[in-house]
Amino acid sequence: MEQQTADKVKALGASIEPQIVDDRRYFHRHPEPSGREYATSDAICARLDALGVPYRRVAETGVIASVYGTADLPAKGDERCIALRCDIDALPVTERTGAPYESENPGMMHACGHDCHIAMMLGAVRILRDLASEFSGEARILFQPAEEISIGSTKMIEAGALDGVDTVYGAHIWSELDAGLFSCEAGRRMAHTDWFRIDIEGVSAHGSMPHKGVDAIVVGAEMIDALQILVSRDISPFEPAVVTVGEFHGGEARNIMAGSAYLTGTVRTWSDELRRELPSCIEHIAEKTAHTFGAVARVTYEEGNAGLSNDVKCAKRAQLAVAEVLGAGALGKYRGTLSGEDFSEYLRLVPGVFVFIGCRNPEVKANHPQHSCFYEVDESVLAKGSMVAAQYAIDFLQGR
Repeated sequence: MEQQTADKVKALGASIEPQIVDDRRYFHRHPEPSGREYATSDAICARLDALGVPYRRVAETGVIASVYGTADLPAKGDERCIALRCDIDALPVTERTGAPYESENPGMMHACGHDCHIAMMLGAVRILRDLASEFSGEARILFQPAEEISIGSTKMIEAGALDGVDTVYGAHIWSELDAGLFSCEAGRRMAHTDWFRIDIEGVSAHGSMPHKGVDAIVVGAEMIDALQILVSRDISPFEPAVVTVGEFHGGEARNIMAGSAYLTGTVRTWSDELRRELPSCIEHIAEKTAHTFGAVARVTYEEGNAGLSNDVKCAKRAQLAVAEVLGAGALGKYRGTLSGEDFSEYLRLVPGVFVFIGCRNPEVKANHPQHSCFYEVDESVLAKGSMVAAQYAIDFLQGR
């Protein structure tokens, strides 16, 4: 029976592949910033309406849809519920791919593949709707906003997204894995994600009289160098960690020495212990560097999402789903990444799995990293992503 279901999933996935690709291109043309995905949400709901799938709108731009199985139900209280999550926001990136479906919203781009996630999940909804007689219980689909700013999953949870849910599935199209491969390993897959800001107070002066002031820009530049040494010299090379300064702002005019400046950045760590240690290390570097130049530094440190770890049983189920619909040769291996994901907030509450879907293929210019203005994907993997998500849900709801 299991293989018969998988064959149906494959047949449906193949039949709706053109629609999945069309959806991806539509959403790619119309990217929206985190928390303001209004048109994106409207378009998702319009497609759910056309499919006759019930849904409710939550967290302002989020959508929760449900596909209910029609197979004979188990005993009362034994009904299962699985959540399938995709994210829907884009990035403040100016696209330079030259694709015919290039972004029509200036300064915004789906440079992380969330357009693909929406399309793949809508494809999974179509498969699950047409195969509702194969399972019982509820497949709950979460179209989540604001992943890029790490608050969307919390808002969805607050809106009841996980109420009554037994397990959760998520996936990410991924540029570091070859197209057609799926990585579903158990254990830690993504890093702890934290944020910092360093405000520097110096003394402004005329640009021709630097000895009369304290240049906050020079102080900030020294801090950036020192923060790189933190990773290269103060942390064991066997301990994965990244400290990245993403913003450096200072100065008001070209002939005025800056009296103030600020840096913002992100910290990525693998171990819980190092995560606890790094805030004080950054504060020490900032304060001592500022003191050396006669400036003052204030560090604001914000703990973000915890590292993402796959449940062992759920990872095995995901590997089975991939093998069922795509064959064992589609199972790839990936060591994990220091990127972060707010999907980890769901995993704090219920067991689940996060799958990496390879999309790297230089032949179609899909060889640039996530967040690049040249980011592209191999669209041949999209229908496969829909199949795996649907198969995983059906397997769980069938009691496997």
